[in-house]
Amino acid sequence: MASAIPVEEVAMPDLGEQAQAAASANVTSQTISADEVALYDRQIRLWGMEAQTRMRNANILIAGMRALANEVAKNLVLAGIGSLTVMDSEDVVEDDLGAQFFVSEEDVGINRARAAAPAIQKLNPRVPVHIDTDRVKDKPADYFKKFDIVIVTDMDIDTMLLVNDATRQCEVKFYAAATYGLYGFIFADLLEHEFIVKRIKSNMRTQCGQETRTRKIIATTETKEGETMWEFVRKEEVYCSMSEAIGSQVDKKWRQRRRKNVGSILPGIRALWEFQQNFGRLPESTKEDFKAFTTVMTEVAKAIDVPPELVKSDFIRLFVENATAELSPVAAVLGGILAQDAINVLAEQEQPIQNLLVFDGDISAAPIVVLVSQAEED
Repeated sequence: MASAIPVEEVAMPDLGEQAQAAASANVTSQTISADEVALYDRQIRLWGMEAQTRMRNANILIAGMRALANEVAKNLVLAGIGSLTVMDSEDVVEDDLGAQFFVSEEDVGINRARAAAPAIQKLNPRVPVHIDTDRVKDKPADYFKKFDIVIVTDMDIDTMLLVNDATRQCEVKFYAAATYGLYGFIFADLLEHEFIVKRIKSNMRTQCGQETRTRKIIATTETKEGETMWEFVRKEEVYCSMSEAIGSQVDKKWRQRRRKNVGSILPGIRALWEFQQNFGRLPESTKEDFKAFTTVMTEVAKAIDVPPELVKSDFIRLFVENATAELSPVAAVLGGILAQDAINVLAEQEQPIQNLLVFDGDISAAPIVVLVSQAEED
């Protein structure tokens, strides 16, 4: 095991001389050292040396260091990414202690990113961890160019939209995610992402060409392992921005039953974002907010073309009561899904989230809905 790499605070847009040197060394190196092979043996066996090398070369930003970000950071650092920058402009408060495992009572009053970074670093001293205490929405677009993936967690909708616009300018992959008590979401904008799916070859020949409205098959190869013939299918997913997605409807080809099966959580999350934009905050457990949220959710359900019966008073009551809560089990589930998806994206393996996963912890459901711009629909 290598000696611990000191946590570095990042005040300027660059990662610092130490991180730049490390990144440069990673880019030029085509092999992983013997001790790294031993450390990451299990996952190298799972997804291969090439995928592990891509992860080792990746620089990732996580903005917003609350419970969800804790889970994502933990999984990414343990996987052996190239570097992690944690960003948060807020200080640790007592409410953070209930669900966030990188901070303790001694950290109350200390910046969240600064407080969490040492514990993150201890998980894997090989991965440089950098600190940025600025607000992510104050960063110029060029700031994001040095990252391979930008992950924004537990931010308001306007901040998520702003950062996504910036990452698109820089051609950087983007995730946004948040938890609201028992509920939450993950949104992915991976631009144009290619990946490989390994599967047992069927009797039907795989045809190259458009597979869905967002995905196409580019190429296929075959190999025999023992008595089994395997097929490697290279695909490409094309994504839209978050601003385009939230202005779209569900797939016009969906039948009414499928529209209903997305549950109340889809219009609920979309209504919460609109509520945030209208009132500048999350809804609270008051009669006025229940009424206002019901109105917004009713309008959203109609706008995205899902059945009006999904606007249920029981769901709204639980959703609004939970909106400002932070629960570690929900953060663990969503954080695990998000981190694994990011790892798969770096490894260029498996089907990534396309493009909105909504989570309803009350009924243990996590449907994924493809939302594309209306222009693409037409």
